[in-house]
Amino acid sequence: MGCHNSPRPSAASPSPAFGLSQSRPVVTFDAELLKAYMKELLPTTLRTATWPEPRERDKVKAWMKEIGERVKKRMLEIQPRDFKYIVLTQINENAGQGGRADLVCHWEDSDAVAQEVFANDSIICICVAFAVRTI
Repeated sequence: MGCHNSPRPSAASPSPAFGLSQSRPVVTFDAELLKAYMKELLPTTLRTATWPEPRERDKVKAWMKEIGERVKKRMLEIQPRDFKYIVLTQINENAGQGGRADLVCHWEDSDAVAQEVFANDSIICICVAFAVRTI
């Protein structure tokens, strides 16, 4: 007839039977390795590049595709699983104009971004690569 003071298990509290200690370790992406690669790749690929005449615009597309594919390949070498990769490459004519950009992200500590800028007297190239953990 009386009450007892023993705690009742809560539906929201985790049960030891679920094995919380068995969860996989959080995998992170090494953005510093990728940044070092990008720092070499852009000047190697674009050192002698000049802004093409209108009839040669396919050159710019080819440079962007090559850089994007090579960065993506390197990302897969650094961390082949557990991430989705996004690579943005932009090449503009360098006409002495100024520019500003900003990047804001909301994500897990395991996610990463790497960016590199290359410029010569004729072109400006910006490459931004995102590694977003999938699990």
